[in-house]
Amino acid sequence: MSQKSPTKAIAVLRPDKPDGTVDGTIVFTQEVGKVTVDIDIKGLTDGDHGFHIHEFGDNTNGCTSAGPHFNPHKKTHGGKDDENRHVGDLGNVKAVNGVVKEQITDAIITLEGEYSIIGRTVVVHEGIDDLGKGGHEFSLTTGNAGGRLACGVIGYLK
Repeated sequence: MSQKSPTKAIAVLRPDKPDGTVDGTIVFTQEVGKVTVDIDIKGLTDGDHGFHIHEFGDNTNGCTSAGPHFNPHKKTHGGKDDENRHVGDLGNVKAVNGVVKEQITDAIITLEGEYSIIGRTVVVHEGIDDLGKGGHEFSLTTGNAGGRLACGVIGYLK
């Protein structure tokens, strides 16, 4: 009996603006009860940057077309490990020497079923995500992570 290979997806990040420097690839692997996310981004300023799945797989007007964070359960913004969070809230990635090369796992996002992230957009933001705890007017909706530096539509990977 052959074993089913895991479902995989990829997003190829492109800068939001023509003069932008941020690009990279994000590979998602569906495993039992979680998704592993391999992050490879370059061109960022050093430090933390908000990292989210946005609702639409539309980048026709740059990353703005991706809409708000993917939030099918209508919750407030939070951190990746918070019970109360958007499905698309993946916290922050940390750039060192302009590069992010890390792996995270998440038990909320999925590549299968009703709330799949396939066809949605992954976005890297210019600022740190306050994880809904910053007290700013945007903390509970966006984490006050600032503008969108780069984005890419998530599609199946062969």
